[in-house]
Amino acid sequence: MTDFLLELLSEEIPARMQDKARDDLARLFTAELDKAGLKAADLITYATPRRLALIAKDLPLETQAVSEETKGPKVGAPPQAMEGFLRKTGLTQDQLVERDGVYFAVVEKPGRKTADVLADAIPAIIRAFPWPKSQRWGAASRSTESLRWVRPLQGIIALLGDDVVPCEIDGITSGVTTMGHRFHHSGPVTISNAGDYAAKLKAAHVIVDQEERRAIIRAGAEKAAADAGLVLVPDEGLVNENSGLTEWPVPMLGRFDPDYLTVPEEVIQLTARVNQKYFICRDKAGKLANAFICTANIVATDGGAVIVAGNEKVLAARLSDARFFYDTDLKTSLEVHAEKLNDIVFHEKLGTVADKVERVAKLARWLVEEGIVKPLPSKGGVGVGESIGSPTLAPTPIPSLGREGGSLADLAERAARLAKADLVTGMVGEFPELQGLMGGYYAAAQGEPAEVAAAVRDHYKPVGQGDDVPTAPVTVAVSLADKLDTLVGFFQIDEKPTGSKDPFALRRAAIGILSLILDNELRVSMRDLITAAAHKGGADAGLDIANFLIDRLKVQQRDAGVRHDMIDAVVAVAKGGDNVLMVKRVKALQAFVTTAEGANLLAGFKRAANILKKEGVENLTAKSLSYAAAPEETALINALDSAEPQAAAAIEREDFEGAMAALALLRAPIDAFFDKVIVNDPDEEKRLARLAMLARVRDAVHQVADFSRIEG
Repeated sequence: MTDFLLELLSEEIPARMQDKARDDLARLFTAELDKAGLKAADLITYATPRRLALIAKDLPLETQAVSEETKGPKVGAPPQAMEGFLRKTGLTQDQLVERDGVYFAVVEKPGRKTADVLADAIPAIIRAFPWPKSQRWGAASRSTESLRWVRPLQGIIALLGDDVVPCEIDGITSGVTTMGHRFHHSGPVTISNAGDYAAKLKAAHVIVDQEERRAIIRAGAEKAAADAGLVLVPDEGLVNENSGLTEWPVPMLGRFDPDYLTVPEEVIQLTARVNQKYFICRDKAGKLANAFICTANIVATDGGAVIVAGNEKVLAARLSDARFFYDTDLKTSLEVHAEKLNDIVFHEKLGTVADKVERVAKLARWLVEEGIVKPLPSKGGVGVGESIGSPTLAPTPIPSLGREGGSLADLAERAARLAKADLVTGMVGEFPELQGLMGGYYAAAQGEPAEVAAAVRDHYKPVGQGDDVPTAPVTVAVSLADKLDTLVGFFQIDEKPTGSKDPFALRRAAIGILSLILDNELRVSMRDLITAAAHKGGADAGLDIANFLIDRLKVQQRDAGVRHDMIDAVVAVAKGGDNVLMVKRVKALQAFVTTAEGANLLAGFKRAANILKKEGVENLTAKSLSYAAAPEETALINALDSAEPQAAAAIEREDFEGAMAALALLRAPIDAFFDKVIVNDPDEEKRLARLAMLARVRDAVHQVADFSRIEG
């Protein structure tokens, strides 16, 4: 057994591609080994900006001889079948093995040297590598058959133990040398085997293990911040990106002019993070500090002074641009910005963004006026939304500057009319991620009520499963109206999601609608919401939208541990489309069927339903018995007389646990009935009467859910 090392040296590999490249290298290598019957004890992969590497542990020096068997035609099959099989296998008929009247082709494959297997595998892996983007280079690039790689490939190390595995691709021959750090090491680095690969490169100022580089960046950034009396804002995405940009990471702290802190901190963070890959810091009180941490790729002789100064200069220019956008945007009111939405097409069949704003404003007002969205009881009036900042920053409250607010409906309509205005601002043009958030800042700056500013800021939320769900009434009204308009509109123009495509993010919109309804316990029929949001002149897509929302509800509730068949069972009998009640009923049902009473009642129901279906008498109605009933019949009738009204009353008061408890009274009488009573009695009158009792059982249970849709 011995270890194998493969290194593919190239020009810079984009940081965002490196993790997937390691996975792809391991996958392709494993597939090539599988073809030869080889398996490594372990695979280790590395990626730096300049190299992709793999170490396969404990490979045998030779593959095992294997016997491959292919089933052929039966003895006596037509000649054409035999001729085709022989052509396929390259054998003659006398070389076939007959077993149980069937011919088999048995080919003995001798073992191969592992080095030979690897020599064939390496070029195959390189040519099949699935880079998201790749290029050709040099004279060979004139041909479409030439090698493609993410950046020009410069060298290959292929060592099995201490021996080179000879291979060549497009003039690049495998060997034992690689390159160290661009600035800290000159000349080639000779690798003896997989065991000394990482150590020799570290001596050449290259840390090949990405996890080691990430740990250095985390610890170094935290220390740099702490040394300055600050606290680092953790950002694992930046850790990974800086790791992919450096082979010898050195975190350093720089400063920027504190005057820039007048710009919203989310803007500062995005400017530093997106444009420059910098971490940001806070002071001990939690306020954004005028400090950042960059990650150099060298150990500077001056302690990094020149590097830090250069980065400070670049960030200052970026922040200056950001402040210019911010100050310029503030000179124009959101109302004036909103007028430009007439020039932006939302969709050719759905009009402009201004058209959408008009629809959303009317729908948001309707949601309040119909009492669907109400003031927060705990606030004694209109509630102000919680502050929701960016993922890595503390919440940033949007204050009210004292403008007198109107009614809840007025506030909802006002917020809806301003919500999209920031789409035409300079800041959102530079940073699209800030849409909504900047509108909230601008609304607050121009003196809008706090409820309006918060709704403008947060109306895109929730953005998918797991995101924060607004609870402030004005925000809820605008967010719900916005998502309903999008979902209903695109369904009406037949732009529905397919299995693989959802270009207008309608699944996300549906999840957002359901989250807003359920988290805020909005008591409303989905039918009413869809009707209110329907676009004039659009197709009638109400049923499709309702079914789509049910499918999304299954996905959403699955993450909460709710079974899809429970939802199907409730949807089949629940009327009105009240999702809050539906989920409440579903959870009560799932809790019930997992008990002994529920499981036995389910079994009894299915037995009754199957008998009724088999006899073709699903629509029987109960009649007074004209014969001497068996004790078990009387007990079942008495239980039904008690359980039916109790369950109905419990459902009426939305006490679904109580309804389940009432139905549980049927368990013992049903079991006794099936044990002692012959349903299909020769006496037709008795048979019909007993079938009618089973129909009553089915109908009683149907008050709560259609148990036939429950699995198990």
